[in-house]
Amino acid sequence: MIVFYILLAIVVLMLMILIHELGHYVVGKMLGFKITEFSIGFFKPIWQRTNKKGEKISIRILPLGGYCAFYGEDGLEEEEIDEKGNKIKKEINKDDPDFFTNKPAWKRILVFIAGVTFNFLSAIIFSFILLVAFGYGNCYTVTDVNPYFKDFYQQGTGLYQIEKNDKIMQIDGQNIDYVWKHTAENMITLENGNCYTLTIKKATTGELQDVEVVVQTDYLAEFNEETGNYEILTDENGNQLTTTGIGFTIGLSSTPLSFIDALAQCFSFTIGLVVMVVQAFWSLITFQIPLTEMAGTLTVISTVASTVQESFSALFIYLPLIAANLAVFNILPLPALDGGHVVFTAIEWARGKPINRNVEAIIHAVGLIALLAFVLLLDIIHFLG
Repeated sequence: MIVFYILLAIVVLMLMILIHELGHYVVGKMLGFKITEFSIGFFKPIWQRTNKKGEKISIRILPLGGYCAFYGEDGLEEEEIDEKGNKIKKEINKDDPDFFTNKPAWKRILVFIAGVTFNFLSAIIFSFILLVAFGYGNCYTVTDVNPYFKDFYQQGTGLYQIEKNDKIMQIDGQNIDYVWKHTAENMITLENGNCYTLTIKKATTGELQDVEVVVQTDYLAEFNEETGNYEILTDENGNQLTTTGIGFTIGLSSTPLSFIDALAQCFSFTIGLVVMVVQAFWSLITFQIPLTEMAGTLTVISTVASTVQESFSALFIYLPLIAANLAVFNILPLPALDGGHVVFTAIEWARGKPINRNVEAIIHAVGLIALLAFVLLLDIIHFLG
């Protein structure tokens, strides 16, 4: 059965790559670029077709990425690869107006950032699907109520009772949002006398109630399964234990949003994911987290497969998260990545002439090899560790 989930994880990864490369393809076609090949994966093709426009559509053996190849993209195109993987020399005219490097710099930059843009837009769509179908870290479920706490649930002259399985939807009118760290830990300070208004969705009726809670110190109780009663806890000397809190325990939970609410929140949710990814990258390069916290392609496939096997709904969490990761990763100003190409093109635009094409091609080739080696290293560290 795990094989099915591994294949599903690979399909998810290839979908993300497809969306990214489709961005380059669509914007390239809109701006009049000549495209020679659209490929998912690297190295030897396992499937390849040529469409009526002479563009090759390929699926290659190593699904670590993909590419949308433009005619004369590096300014050095002197060969092409046939369906059997053989290199064929060809004559070119570097003054050809269809040559990628002869197109205006601003057009090339738009093509380079198109893949990242499509990943980001897809992350918004996937976020909407997640929020409307499941929600994500947008409420708390009451897991237990301490009967020894008193006078917690007053609002005006009424008396409200918080019960197990009720959901907390808001704290002082602010939505719960795990991605943006709008959580109980950050919004509630456990100091005697602090007062908070919680918007509760009752488990029994589904109705919303505003409940005023006051932080105070009272007896610490625990449910005794043998007696069926709550008992006040004591220390080794028999002294009754106390705790400061709001009278009940909670666990982060999720609940589906309405179509309108999901539509309103999917953009900010995606931005929150992007911020989380950027913070993770920053923590890595500043050595705040170990290299083992990062994941290579095989690790991602393994993690997605095992998690989705336990809960299929997790698939819908990974979709926007992976899309956001690809968007952030590819815009990094590193050789071989879209961000690196943007940097070189911007320098050319500012100088009025390009950096030596041979030098640029070597830098990107070395960057690609280093990137693949780094990804492989991450997988080796993960599986050996």
